[in-house]
Amino acid sequence: MAHQLEVKDLEVCFGDLKVIQNISFRLEPGQIGCLLGPSGCGKTTVLRTVAGFENPSAGEVLIDQVVISSSQYCLASEKRHIGMVFQDFALFPHLTVADNIRFGLNSWSNKKQQQRITDLLAMVGLATHANAYPHQLSGGEQQRVALARAMAPRPRILLLDEPFSSMDVTLREQLAKEVRDILKQENITAILVTHDQNEAFAMADEILVMNEGKIQQHDSGYNLYHKPANHFVADFIGQGVLVPGMVVGEAMVNTELGNIQGNVPSGCKPGCPVDVLIRPDDIVHDDDAAETAVVVDLAFRGADFLYTLRMTSGIEVLCLAPSHHNHKINEKVGIRLDIDHLVIFRRKESVRLR
Repeated sequence: MAHQLEVKDLEVCFGDLKVIQNISFRLEPGQIGCLLGPSGCGKTTVLRTVAGFENPSAGEVLIDQVVISSSQYCLASEKRHIGMVFQDFALFPHLTVADNIRFGLNSWSNKKQQQRITDLLAMVGLATHANAYPHQLSGGEQQRVALARAMAPRPRILLLDEPFSSMDVTLREQLAKEVRDILKQENITAILVTHDQNEAFAMADEILVMNEGKIQQHDSGYNLYHKPANHFVADFIGQGVLVPGMVVGEAMVNTELGNIQGNVPSGCKPGCPVDVLIRPDDIVHDDDAAETAVVVDLAFRGADFLYTLRMTSGIEVLCLAPSHHNHKINEKVGIRLDIDHLVIFRRKESVRLR
């Protein structure tokens, strides 16, 4: 049976430093959540508090509506029935794959232990590796063993702390999808901590973007990309540039790229300075377009080029174009806007996000 996890108004202090401020979220049984943010934002501290390794200064952590952590009470971590997968996997090098998985099953009968090990090895695609040792496995295989070991005793909640960070980008995304499938098959409520948005998109049902100890936005990956709540989320999720503009009508903003129609921030009247978020897929390469920009950088991605283009004003924007449009540095190219999801913020001093 899957379990519910709830974090209410959580605060964590290290001395006089408040590293977590008013964090609240709830994961329903079987749901996979993700704490996403840059290094030092507090996401691992939240995870450690759920696990029982840190004590709250305020707020509560509950499993199935029962408090396991508060400023007055902290259930011992070994009594929480929470599994954890660490960044370095922490496998025992002197134990076989099967014995690594068996480690948390001491209270089970031998028959039940063996059945659980057999089932998990099949689930993670390592049925023929039971007698192998960790050093004989690839990084991805070791990660699957660590996951199987954490799931073996059927924990109430599973915590994953940057479990794919030591792997290359392609393998990280692939494993994130595989781990999601395994967790859904086992119906386990889980939290992933990562700084990699592609891992978060591949694995999580709900994503909490964190910065400076606070939740900036709690949403789906789609909404984080297309409807960021603030400048930080717009910067952190995806690639983009904030282009300065001026509100010229009830639903119209004038920019160097032309007039753009869409919802403007509440209270912004004509004359109000704003920033418009422009993603690479918002700018279309078009040789017949009246507007031109100069190529200042490019990255070949197989089917596409990601161009960095400098406008007349000096502002740089990104453009994703099919790779048969092969332009050189300092070459002028025609561009036009094709924006489906307009994102506008009140003006900030810096207009360059990346």
